[in-house]
Amino acid sequence: MENIIIISGKVKYTITLDPSVWIFDDRRIDLTTYFSTEKKNTDSLEDYTKAVSKHWDREIMEGAIYPPTLKTEKKFEKEKVLTGSFGIPLKPFLLNSEPAGDAHTFVIHSRDGEYEFPLNEAFDLIMGFSNKGKPLSSDGPIHIYLADGSNQGNPIKNVISFSIK
Repeated sequence: MENIIIISGKVKYTITLDPSVWIFDDRRIDLTTYFSTEKKNTDSLEDYTKAVSKHWDREIMEGAIYPPTLKTEKKFEKEKVLTGSFGIPLKPFLLNSEPAGDAHTFVIHSRDGEYEFPLNEAFDLIMGFSNKGKPLSSDGPIHIYLADGSNQGNPIKNVISFSIK
């Protein structure tokens, strides 16, 4: 239970987060490249629709049996998951908690102290949950990175919970 993170406070729903399952989440981001690549606003529904269309077109053209290139791609993705450093945006979890209209502060509770951010800035935070394929067990379960990557070398560590004031 020590790896469970809770979002509480001025929210409609208290949210429980389990970083150990995020490796399977499609929203995960590669922390080794995320801060060095140019960001573009994307529509996740549009991206999903394009991916499904591409997969459907491929099945129609090549059949449902996967060609060797697709097998190689899947093997590469599995290898990447086992050796990569990943994070996940905080935004979808904050949206699901439905902060109250008068909420204005986001607090990160850590074994090292508390860190406060304006609530609107918290939506851009990134939660790191693995380093080189391993969970963040010694100083985790998550690290917090600022959206601009300015604390990439020194993220907020030992996070135990979040609250919204």
